[in-house]
Amino acid sequence: MRIKIKEIKSKTKDSSFIGSELTIKGWVRTVRMQKSFAFVEVNDGSTLSNLQVIVNLEGNQALLEELSTGCSVAVTGIIASSLGKGQGVEMQALTMKIMGKCDAETYPLQKKRHSFEFLRTIAHLRPRTNTLGAVARVRNVLAFATHRFFQKKGFLYVHTPLITTSDCEGGGEMFQVTTLDLNHLSKENQQVNYSKDFFSKPAYLTVSGQLNGEIYACSLSDIYTFGPTFRAENSNTSRHLAEFWMIEPEMAFADLHDNIDLAEAYLKEVADSVLNECVEDMEFFDQRISPGIIERLRQLTSGSFERITYTAAIEILQKANKKFEFPINWGNDLQSEHERFLAEEFFKKAVVITDYPKEIKAFYMRSNDDQKTVAAMDIVVPKIGELVGGSQREERLELLEAKMKENSLPLKDYWWYLELRKYGSVPHAGFGVGFERLVQFATGMENIRDVIPFPRYPGNAEF
Repeated sequence: MRIKIKEIKSKTKDSSFIGSELTIKGWVRTVRMQKSFAFVEVNDGSTLSNLQVIVNLEGNQALLEELSTGCSVAVTGIIASSLGKGQGVEMQALTMKIMGKCDAETYPLQKKRHSFEFLRTIAHLRPRTNTLGAVARVRNVLAFATHRFFQKKGFLYVHTPLITTSDCEGGGEMFQVTTLDLNHLSKENQQVNYSKDFFSKPAYLTVSGQLNGEIYACSLSDIYTFGPTFRAENSNTSRHLAEFWMIEPEMAFADLHDNIDLAEAYLKEVADSVLNECVEDMEFFDQRISPGIIERLRQLTSGSFERITYTAAIEILQKANKKFEFPINWGNDLQSEHERFLAEEFFKKAVVITDYPKEIKAFYMRSNDDQKTVAAMDIVVPKIGELVGGSQREERLELLEAKMKENSLPLKDYWWYLELRKYGSVPHAGFGVGFERLVQFATGMENIRDVIPFPRYPGNAEF
């Protein structure tokens, strides 16, 4: 029976496996031939570091000649203490079988450094690299920690639809879904006849599960969604994807302060999970990718978040002895450079910014008493900028209808959303966390395309 290399290595200190006969299966990273034996580094993806396997040449010469980087193997052997630097145990092979040969001449992952841009072109193989393997393991822990956090707090996990007829953010940057023959569209008065489409109306891939989440929160109190979302934004920056995952909790009987407290507790707990459960991978990121990343996560988990208003943030930025690319005026949205200055240079910690001008926020955010701002909040962190965005929702029917008209949103398309305010309306609040940005923050990876298994962005939908 196969045992994972991670489990073998985790028992190094208590010597549980020393002297045991075990079977491992994985992929060969390197082969180093000596006079009478060979060192074969094997990795099965369960851990960053390889397991060194010692294979005697006697009786294995033909097999070793076929062995190369990338081969998959099954090895049965005895676990022994290792004198090698940085490794507690090694395996002395009894038998080795090549399960899948690898064409050494064309295998693109030879033992050398590859650019992340190149690795994106071989997304079917890039998880075998140290960096992408470590990203995948951290991403896994963050996802599991997310469910664990909300489940412990009694939140209900709700699956919201991927196909929608509503534009949650009002930006219009949505992917349309249709079964119409685009080469032979039926038109009436120059308009597409959607009565013949699958849903009999225009439909899109969702940009958020929030509006649907509110439906369940207004019946079941505390819910969260965690799924893929889509935005047809023609952006080629290192911060944007066309397909990305969102975590969106929604709480009934809650205000903006409850929302902030939940978001802060969430970020602290999932960051703590990564520090405790991904020790080896985080040491790798700290040494090779983003020096100081472990300390940044520790600071996030141990310290309190700074809380300021948007107006106070504008005043700080205007007084800053720093030249920004984008103008800083009250009423303008904060750009990434502004957010990062506040988090990295001014406060040197995570910052919660509240009470944004209503003109730069979505229609569903609750109006404050000043009629100029809304009960919105963003959490900005070092190296990333905005990581969390949320608000208290507008629960007052008349005010919500007025705001939707101001934003030219057809009330008939949101009749159900309005009825939530008509039948037993309650104060409620929620936020969204871009999961890929969270993975970026936790790993220190520069480009968001390298923290999702198969990135989708303008001009690219491979694999």
